[in-house]
Amino acid sequence: MVSDLVIIAVDAIGGDYAPQEIIKGGIEAQRDSEVKILLVGPQKLLREQIAGYGADFLEIVDAPEVIEMGEKAAQAVRAKEHSSPMVAAKLCREQRADGFVSAGNTGAVMAAALLTWGRIPGVKRPAIAIVIPTPSGPVLLLDAGANADCKPENLLQFAQMGSAYARKILNIDNPSVGLLNVGEEESKGSELYQQAHQLLKASSLHFLGNIEGRDIVHAKVNVVVCDGLTGNIVLKLLEGTTEVFFSEIKNKIKESFLTRMAGAVLAPGLLDLKKKLDYEEYGGAPLLGLNGVCIISHGKSKAKAIKNAIRVAKRMVLNNVVMEIKEEI
Repeated sequence: MVSDLVIIAVDAIGGDYAPQEIIKGGIEAQRDSEVKILLVGPQKLLREQIAGYGADFLEIVDAPEVIEMGEKAAQAVRAKEHSSPMVAAKLCREQRADGFVSAGNTGAVMAAALLTWGRIPGVKRPAIAIVIPTPSGPVLLLDAGANADCKPENLLQFAQMGSAYARKILNIDNPSVGLLNVGEEESKGSELYQQAHQLLKASSLHFLGNIEGRDIVHAKVNVVVCDGLTGNIVLKLLEGTTEVFFSEIKNKIKESFLTRMAGAVLAPGLLDLKKKLDYEEYGGAPLLGLNGVCIISHGKSKAKAIKNAIRVAKRMVLNNVVMEIKEEI
């Protein structure tokens, strides 16, 4: 950390609602979270935007180049050194910032951070760790999309990194780990998962064995490990199911006078449940295994999610999660 104040570089032009919602999230974070925000993006555009919010106290770092969604990530970050992901990552490398938050192109953010910082020594592949909110508490799932093809030792390292994060950020003393599979028996699944099961079983982790998809929402374990293809499918399915669930409840409540009355009675409980299942409460997904703090926010993130992503980045810095993972690996 470069000073007593945690400094977070925020990609101001990444995401569906950039730059307005990103700026608003930065304003709220700097006012409420005791952090300093560096807005990274085209200087002229951002100055015009923050003037409209009366947020001249936010510092802007110019990044005039833009990486489009259709570009190949690795090629784009190499060709565009002055794009927002590259500039934000360099700010961290130069110790002008302590962490980096972006709701932009996930591949570009990952490539920029990996190219600029490198991996933690011993880590073979970084992983995206997603906090899945459940009524019983948060469950950490990784990998959620960084690695479609994995080896057994990758899954073991995902579990080690996830356990370190759960201890430091989710405040779970001895996080339990489950291997996502098609059944609970050790012999279930592909050769990858059978070999990973043996590695996890022989490790010092609090490994509870294989779990099935339904066990995630019941929070049977604190950390769920799988390959990135499976993890991303699980994540998108859960997001879609939650959206449909609350949309259908809303439609049913509007059907008649009696259902509206019932809705009024149930409203406090439903609002509390919605808050528990809201991804915006957790802000974003840490990219674990890199030699720095990087939070990848949902592309549809609005101000609340950005503010909370900055809060998570700050906590990762203060709790020295990168060092914790180094010791775990």
